[in-house]
Amino acid sequence: MIMTTKTKRAGAYRKLAGLASAVLALAVTAGLAGCSVFPKPQTDPTRFYVLTGPAIPAVAASMPAGTLRVGLQTVRTAPYLDGKSMIVRRGDNEIDYRDFARWAEPLSTGVGRMLGAQLLASGQVGRVYPYPFPLEVTRDVDVTLSILRCEGMVKADGTAAASFACIVEVTDARSDGAVRMRRVFNAPETVWTEGDYSALARQLSDAIALLSVEVLAALPAR
Repeated sequence: MIMTTKTKRAGAYRKLAGLASAVLALAVTAGLAGCSVFPKPQTDPTRFYVLTGPAIPAVAASMPAGTLRVGLQTVRTAPYLDGKSMIVRRGDNEIDYRDFARWAEPLSTGVGRMLGAQLLASGQVGRVYPYPFPLEVTRDVDVTLSILRCEGMVKADGTAAASFACIVEVTDARSDGAVRMRRVFNAPETVWTEGDYSALARQLSDAIALLSVEVLAALPAR
């Protein structure tokens, strides 16, 4: 029997209709099974941390007592500390950037902010001027910081610690710039639980508080 063109077309239409029905049935089955063509949105695991200083009321209460005027130079950091990722050092040379644990501000800004707050809270300092200094004010001393380390570290034996070190210099601002103190400050290492980045930020904050004690001891008496 010779199939006519009309008959061929009818057969092709039936095949297409059957294929469409099969695709529709598959889609309905997948929908009923809870499947989704689009992936579910993922929660952003990134967390942001800041260094913490003394409470604002404590700073405000102590400000009238001090008379020293301190200039705080721009805080310099080692280039590997310039990013926002928190850092965990392994051994002497390996640096691990933790992309999901990040500083909420540049490290140099946070260290300068906290050191200034600690100096004001001491009751010994009346004003802290960040660089660039106002032309109309006279400062008593200037403080310069260069951060060498501000990170977590994992030692060869697997123990972890918070590590902070910097070069600190205190100079007279109103005379010939005589150096009152210049030293490498190494904060005592404190045991840290790796992965607890909130604790790491707090322990590094404590290290900067100890640094402020060193700076205060080098200031002139008033």
